[in-house]
Amino acid sequence: MQLPQLKLYNTLSRKKEAFSPIEPPFVGLYVCGPTVYGHAHLGHARPYITFDVLIRYLSELGYKVRYVRNITDVGHLQNDADEGEDKIAKQAKLERLEPMEVVQTYTNSFRADMLAVNNIPPSIEPVATGHIVEQIALTQQILDKGYAYVSNGSVYFDYQKYAEDGKFGLLSGRVFDDALAGHRELDGQSEKRNPQDFALWKKALPEHIMRWPSPWGDGFPGWHLECSAMSVKYLGKTFDIHGGGLDLLFPHHECEIAQHTAAEGNMPANTWMHVNMLTMNGQKMGKSLGNAISLKQFFSGDHPLLAEAYTPMTIRYFILQAQYRSTLDFSNEALQAARKGYRRLMNGLRALHGLTYAAESEVAFNQKAEDEVLKLVADSYEALSDDLNTAIVIANLFGMLKKINQYQLKPAETAQLSAETFELLTTQYRKIIVDILGLIEEDKADTGELISTILDFYKEAKEAKDYAKIDAIRAKLKAQGIAVKDMKTGITWAWEE
Repeated sequence: MQLPQLKLYNTLSRKKEAFSPIEPPFVGLYVCGPTVYGHAHLGHARPYITFDVLIRYLSELGYKVRYVRNITDVGHLQNDADEGEDKIAKQAKLERLEPMEVVQTYTNSFRADMLAVNNIPPSIEPVATGHIVEQIALTQQILDKGYAYVSNGSVYFDYQKYAEDGKFGLLSGRVFDDALAGHRELDGQSEKRNPQDFALWKKALPEHIMRWPSPWGDGFPGWHLECSAMSVKYLGKTFDIHGGGLDLLFPHHECEIAQHTAAEGNMPANTWMHVNMLTMNGQKMGKSLGNAISLKQFFSGDHPLLAEAYTPMTIRYFILQAQYRSTLDFSNEALQAARKGYRRLMNGLRALHGLTYAAESEVAFNQKAEDEVLKLVADSYEALSDDLNTAIVIANLFGMLKKINQYQLKPAETAQLSAETFELLTTQYRKIIVDILGLIEEDKADTGELISTILDFYKEAKEAKDYAKIDAIRAKLKAQGIAVKDMKTGITWAWEE
């Protein structure tokens, strides 16, 4: 089937634009990854799930995606304003670990969480500490262009010089003067020519653990620098899409643009996508407010704000039921409703197993039913192509589900549709749910409990001397690799060896 032209909202132009890659069929996508000093929380999940759907849909459109998602393992300071203790170093002291142990622990945790919600792993997952050479080279390049200066062993980006060209604030419309109005004085700010200048390279104090030699002395890269250096290395000086959460719009992405433009003379990405925040009772979810809940806590239910545990697919469905640029408010009631919606879609997938087209039926072809199905499928792809409007996609899936449930109850009525449209309904329902939205069936059953229940029936059959049933139960279990064992102490089971 012919798929519609993909349109994406570009934060840079502040409008939806038809997507056209630089070198089709290849698409370069860079998404800002996590700072690994803690477990991923629900707010992290939303952008990564959103870009996972984008990757899946780009693939469906025939594009080959190089997806780069970095890991920030150095340079992210406590106040995100070039001062204070490195967050990873601080966590290392708290946990009495080496900084790289903290990095590895939380990187593994993050990857496990992303796999749990069925996100496709990135094509390349570079780490900041593995690209110190590139970050030093980029800093030198910006110095050579006259947009940075050295002060007391640190290198700062010269905001005033860059802003004279009117370039800062292209994404957000904000400038540092607005952000710093009434801002407290920071230690070390006297090193800067202007409070708005941000660090490209920071001199390491004697107690700072993570440090590398550079032309300006031992130090470490600034937070903003890593994305600029690694996106160029793996995607080139101009690539297709740069993504992240809305919280990164200012100052992180503005600083990325400033660094790259100063060094290379051009905008790094053609399209900038930002995923809106999750809220709780209208407030942003965050550690400072005490309402940040990690994905692991959602999966276990171990948090005072959670009424119960929620599965990874419930979380994924909850996030996808809203268009990514809209706010999404968390509550236990919303997650419980999401679980019901997710299970209904999964029941639809199960219903497909026994659904066949009634080629010979007394039911006549119905043009209205035919048109309804064709429209539901077409509207789903129109919504996907309209800036990934997953909320409308899910609404259309429930329209398809209504048809599937109807035909499951009355198989003869499948003849209302042409054979081609029936095939379209069943294949596209599955494709959109599984391949594009990435929603898969979760194994909810407890294997041990199920086998124990079956063995109860086996025991009853033995007591009744119903040997045919005994043999049938044994055969069914054996087909699943399970052996029934009649022991003196009772009936038990074991895996076939």
